[in-house]
Amino acid sequence: MAHLFAIRMPFTGSAVPAGDAERRLVARARRGDPAAFRGLFEQHSPAVWRFLRDLLRDEAAADEATQETFVRAHARLGALRDDTRFVSWLLGIARHVYLESRRGQGTHLDVASEENESLLEAVRPSSTPEAWLLDRELEGLLSEALGEVREERRAALLLRIDHGLAYEDIAQVMGWSLPKVKNEIHRARLQLRERLAGHVGTGGRP
Repeated sequence: MAHLFAIRMPFTGSAVPAGDAERRLVARARRGDPAAFRGLFEQHSPAVWRFLRDLLRDEAAADEATQETFVRAHARLGALRDDTRFVSWLLGIARHVYLESRRGQGTHLDVASEENESLLEAVRPSSTPEAWLLDRELEGLLSEALGEVREERRAALLLRIDHGLAYEDIAQVMGWSLPKVKNEIHRARLQLRERLAGHVGTGGRP
């Protein structure tokens, strides 16, 4: 299982569970159906890869981490208690793979500086992180800004706006309380808005 399938593929859908069809696929995979697990891989590996790339900031490392995520998911499918939570369970595994990778490199996870956070309230909410994620021309600016958000906060924001997870599912992935999830995502949005304010329209200002 070390090399399941090719990783690099365009993202063609959401990481949000697909309902009954996906639950049936998960159930078949839990019973040892390799075709069902391949289907889960093909459906979710682009989103898992994108999540890991945004955390690791390295496409080759994201390839390896995605492979490892699905190797672990395959081995642990029997421990999945709720088939409706497959996506959050899978992204939780991906996050643990990421954390282990960073610890192995001796990297400090908190890379954000919040000394200017008092300035955030002055930034008008005329542009949202969601809009930037959808604008391919500004992807580079967003990627740079995301790199300045500390790892845990960035992960929570990506799970919400890029993968469409509910706050409750993000709490499960991150191991946080629901209020902390909402607070961290709110602060991440403000931090991005401040970082990107000079590149968006703000009520007639340049």
